[in-house]
Amino acid sequence: MKIILAAIIAISLFSCSPKPQTAQAPPPPALPVAAVVTGNQTTYQEYPASVEGTVNVEVRPQVSGSLDKVFVDEGAFVTAGSPIFKINEQPYRAALNNALASLHAAEAAQGNAQIEVDKLTPLVANKVVSDYQLKTAKATYQVAKANIESAKANVATAQINLGYTLIKAPVSGYIGRLLKKQGSLVTPQDVEALTQLSDVHDVHVYFALGEKDFVNFKEQYPGETLKDKLKHLPSVALLLADGTEYAKQGKIDVIDGQFDKNTGAITVRATFANPNGLLRSGNTGKVRLSLQHDNALIIPQSATVEMQDKVFVYALADSNKVKKLPITIIGTSGANYLVKDGVKAGDQIVLSGMDKLQEGTVIAPQKTVDKVAAVAKN
Repeated sequence: MKIILAAIIAISLFSCSPKPQTAQAPPPPALPVAAVVTGNQTTYQEYPASVEGTVNVEVRPQVSGSLDKVFVDEGAFVTAGSPIFKINEQPYRAALNNALASLHAAEAAQGNAQIEVDKLTPLVANKVVSDYQLKTAKATYQVAKANIESAKANVATAQINLGYTLIKAPVSGYIGRLLKKQGSLVTPQDVEALTQLSDVHDVHVYFALGEKDFVNFKEQYPGETLKDKLKHLPSVALLLADGTEYAKQGKIDVIDGQFDKNTGAITVRATFANPNGLLRSGNTGKVRLSLQHDNALIIPQSATVEMQDKVFVYALADSNKVKKLPITIIGTSGANYLVKDGVKAGDQIVLSGMDKLQEGTVIAPQKTVDKVAAVAKN
């Protein structure tokens, strides 16, 4: 009996002891979500550029001699036709005088030949002298006439060479470095030019587009041909070397005919007005192009994660589970990405806390209407 009573007491005590509680799962994280929106956005891309004058002329001597005078200083603005250099003209003036003397001698010889022809003509008619003598006189006259033409050509050449001793500005523009000083001997065969002259009332700004950028660039604007598209291109901006934007807007007017085989890029030219001469040949900077994106998908950059050179978002799926989706980015606008594909308008995506997530994680979505409005506004 004692044994039975002890067993009953032990069973009673065990049944009255508290039962162990099972562990409860933590609640799903509450994370903000918002719908993917669309909007019209403008993006900007910058390309290194170089500046050249509309006309860049090397000023070279066309005759040899010593520089007697230099009429301008480096950096000076000159108008077309203004004297720049003077080469010693004495040898060329002497050559002109010699050519004139030869011309006068030829003219005198022609006169003598004419007199001989005039004298022999009646004598031959009256059969006083033979016809052979008259033919010889006429031939001499023709030689004298030809000598005059040759002498006139020599005079013209001498005058041209004398004119070349005064070197004038072929166009209006700014003088570059003066590589030859007064007293220097110059020749047309010199490797270096006397100076360079740049016409910069307008400037050409050259930059290069890669093949992919060029294709995207062309697709933005209407037109069947490149010529048609050029008419619809918007103005472009020029960023100077210090990062400031040049006051005037430029216009793209020329696209090169082929891609460079070495760089895989095509050269594009934009023309900028330069009324105050602030830009000079040799300046560098960046051309800023604008690209218009209509009805682009807009996603905050903070709502994305990057893994192995790919960008992902976490989209809300059935049962509040999240799904990691890769997206294709076509540009940035402020703090937002412009997306080509991977999501569609209206998809709910997680805005923050992605470090806590993995594929299939259940969340408690917290919709943020204000965030959606801010994204669309940007």
